[in-house]
Amino acid sequence: MRRESFQDLKPTVWIGKKGATSVMIEEIRQQLRSRKVIKVRWLRNTEVDPGSIAASAGADLLEVRGRTLVLAERRNRSAGRDSRNI
Repeated sequence: MRRESFQDLKPTVWIGKKGATSVMIEEIRQQLRSRKVIKVRWLRNTEVDPGSIAASAGADLLEVRGRTLVLAERRNRSAGRDSRNI
């Protein structure tokens, strides 16, 4: 997915005043399995660390803008091997 198309994505996960709970992280994981790329938004009065959310969900953090972040399903690659060179 190209970076320009992130703007067209609609947020599918909204983090509320309780923050990124374990239930919220599990919802992000489930959506990543089905959609591959998702957009997450959070409330103004909520403290959120995008890097921590990505790490907890086992996802790649693609972009952060304001109170919105874009996550992608992490690709599994074996260490030191690029699948294109096999």
